[in-house]
Amino acid sequence: MKDHGTDNPRHVPVLLGRADELLGPALTEPGAVYLDCTLGLGGHAEHFLRTYPELRLVGLDRDTTALKLAGERLAPYGDRVTLVHTRYDGIADALDEAGLAETGSVSGILMDLGVSSMQLDEADRGFAYSIDAPLDMRMDPTTGITAADVLNTYGHGDLARILKTYGDERFAGKIASEVLRRRAVKPFTTSAELVDVLYATIPAAARRTGGHPAKRTFQALRVEVNGELDSLAAALPAALNSLRIGGRIVVMSYQSLEDRLVKQEFAPRIVSRSPLDLPVELPGMGPEFRMLTRGAEKATEVEIEENPRATPVRMRAAERIAPGSTTTLEGQR
Repeated sequence: MKDHGTDNPRHVPVLLGRADELLGPALTEPGAVYLDCTLGLGGHAEHFLRTYPELRLVGLDRDTTALKLAGERLAPYGDRVTLVHTRYDGIADALDEAGLAETGSVSGILMDLGVSSMQLDEADRGFAYSIDAPLDMRMDPTTGITAADVLNTYGHGDLARILKTYGDERFAGKIASEVLRRRAVKPFTTSAELVDVLYATIPAAARRTGGHPAKRTFQALRVEVNGELDSLAAALPAALNSLRIGGRIVVMSYQSLEDRLVKQEFAPRIVSRSPLDLPVELPGMGPEFRMLTRGAEKATEVEIEENPRATPVRMRAAERIAPGSTTTLEGQR
């Protein structure tokens, strides 16, 4: 969850201190490049630019409003800042635009995944089930299908699959059936209409545990609308391949499917590629990365008290210790 600017003390960058501990050692050299793949309103980026006076930032975000506001916030840092309107799977093109297309050009990377506080709090975006709003849910409001499009056009099987896979919703089939029944009478347009479906289909006993009954369905629709998992699966190898030796990456996930992708991408890169039966390490076949975190770190009680939206965060970090087999970013385009 990205922060919502500096005017509201409740909206603060998630795990900022820990992110600095992990990334800081890679950002101290002159000419160091920091890649913020999910810029949001620039809370993390502003901290790193202020803390490391010779640091250069390349900031990515698909949300044009966030980019505009982050640009205003980071304007005092002048030509140290390059902002690019793209999803985080556009890393290769963003680095090319910044003149950094060579592999090994990046010193530190932050990926703060999920929906931002700004997007949750803006009533007309439709991300929050507690606010009646148009069913949009696009992180980039200039392109793509909306959540209303999904509800009004997807078949029963696809709807149920999305709710089950992306939201771990036990009642996915029942919800999908009710969506199809109601949309035959009147297409879905607002979040309140969807919330009403969920209260009607999820049994009362199940609604008393696990948080708000709409949480899982809204998450599933958001992931589908924004292609979040496909984008992340493409972004992770591009990000890792862009790091120099000694470069570091921090990824903050907010749901299990995201964290699983991160773990799976890191796993083969932190082990030897030499055959198991060889007594020595073959040249160039050692691990590419070493983990900086032990498993996935969670927010502390103090962090959660300060910023409740940090509750589900899972942080993983790694450092590049050897070259990989990829020599350019061309293959990641």
